[in-house]
Amino acid sequence: MQSLGFGAGSFLQNLDKLGFFTYVLPFLLLFAVIYAILILVPTFQNNKGAAVLIAVAAGLLALQFVSVPLFFAELFKNLGIGVAILLVAMILVGAFLPWEKTGTAAKWIIFGTGVIIFIAVSFSSLSSAQFIGSDWWDKYGAIIIVIAVIIASIVGVILASKGKSAGT
Repeated sequence: MQSLGFGAGSFLQNLDKLGFFTYVLPFLLLFAVIYAILILVPTFQNNKGAAVLIAVAAGLLALQFVSVPLFFAELFKNLGIGVAILLVAMILVGAFLPWEKTGTAAKWIIFGTGVIIFIAVSFSSLSSAQFIGSDWWDKYGAIIIVIAVIIASIVGVILASKGKSAGT
């Protein structure tokens, strides 16, 4: 059977060869975020043209360095993995904990999983981009995890005892 030579895979590869994923999407993302922030500033609320110009300039200036597109590629690769893990957690929690009866506990499990994934994606992306040094996480990761567990335990105990009265 002869291939048609054009499919979703080749379409995405062609977009990649054109620099769409390396330059166009990161530029659009940077532009949108910078513009959204600028129009909230009172100075730019009545001067949207200046906000557009600044957002375009900042987006293009950021993309002149190779590290920015590489960081976006690493970040969104890790984000995809994190979203897949969160989806599996939601399926498992939904399968074994009925939302109607445990509502709060199930939501806290999903929230906690999301926080852990956010932290893991952030540190992994920053480490691979050598933003904080490639050996930074190796040196300090264990102590950060221990401190986070201690703080989470203290907060959990405080929140759990908050609902109980002192006399019981």
